[in-house]
Amino acid sequence: MMPAALILGASGDIGQAISRRLAADGWSLYLHYFSHEQVIAALQSELQATYPQQDFLTLQADLSDLSQLNQITENIFSLDAVVFAAGVTAYGLLVDIPVAQIEALTRMHLVAPMALLTQLQSKLARSGSGRVVFIGSVYGGRGSAMEVPYSTVKGAQSAFVRAYSQEVASLGMTVNVVAPGAVATKMNQMFDADTMAAVQAEIPAARLATPQDISYYVTMLCQPEAAYMTGQTLYVTGGWRQ
Repeated sequence: MMPAALILGASGDIGQAISRRLAADGWSLYLHYFSHEQVIAALQSELQATYPQQDFLTLQADLSDLSQLNQITENIFSLDAVVFAAGVTAYGLLVDIPVAQIEALTRMHLVAPMALLTQLQSKLARSGSGRVVFIGSVYGGRGSAMEVPYSTVKGAQSAFVRAYSQEVASLGMTVNVVAPGAVATKMNQMFDADTMAAVQAEIPAARLATPQDISYYVTMLCQPEAAYMTGQTLYVTGGWRQ
């Protein structure tokens, strides 16, 4: 039986890269999205055509609205991995960011994942080798001015992983964070070319990460051979800010 993974935020650049790599490794996928229906439909069609023996189902829900989580959990059958790749940031001084936006960030990055796992843990445990992977951020460890709420929730994800991994280790489950540095994604298009060039100049690897760079470590952690790696945050930053 083919393993199945739920990819939260599968329509994002990193989510798409993870989906393609897991599909190539033989996984069936639940592809979650919120608003990018055309992107997810194209991804589903691409994967189904390339891997006709596997299943690719789409699920729509707003993770910042906890009342919508049942739209995900009620449509999940067997499950071997969950990847939390959904995310947005709030850029600006803390005093200028509305509290409602801070609350939405907290629900999406922290409360919704915990709520989902309370409902999905039994299915992951039944797998015998359940995998949970968060896409975190280097800012969760180092912090960043102008992205204080985002840094906070990403740091909280690492704290959650350290604690939750201890509860579920006896079930054969692992729980980890892959924490990128600067990645060439649409989320960073809010910055102008000069700003991004200045960031790249600070990176010892001399380039931004690609979504494919990040997807490699996620799929690695989903392998049966990764059973002894749990409770960890893997910083994938090209040496930046470490």
